[in-house]
Amino acid sequence: MHANPGRDEIAHLLRSVQTVAIVGLSNNQRRPSFGVARELRGFGLNIIPVNPNLSSPVLSEEPYASLRDVPEPVDLVDVFRRSEHASEVAREAVEIGARVLWMQLGVVNEEAASYAREHGLTVVMDRCLAVDYRNLCFR
Repeated sequence: MHANPGRDEIAHLLRSVQTVAIVGLSNNQRRPSFGVARELRGFGLNIIPVNPNLSSPVLSEEPYASLRDVPEPVDLVDVFRRSEHASEVAREAVEIGARVLWMQLGVVNEEAASYAREHGLTVVMDRCLAVDYRNLCFR
């Protein structure tokens, strides 16, 4: 059973992150993924939209169909997909050399967490990245 890293470890890893690929980012401003991306960008992080259904920039950033298409290194992969799709995202995160797989609130997939951990990624599951960043990096 997956156990998230402790509060101090999460704070440390978040302070080391520069580039976040948001898988499932929506261009709909009412969607949680858009709000999280906007907030992370406001914190100074580089945001990369990953969604095959996007054809125009989101928050002024060009979208990519998959993590494999992203032309720059990614520190953290933030998953805004249904839980059953998280294993595929975990495999891509490993392929591109991401350091962290973060599954948003409500996204729970033990197989994805196990696969990512076995391949050296830090895994956080069922937590909001923006909330943790705000609460742990600005105290």
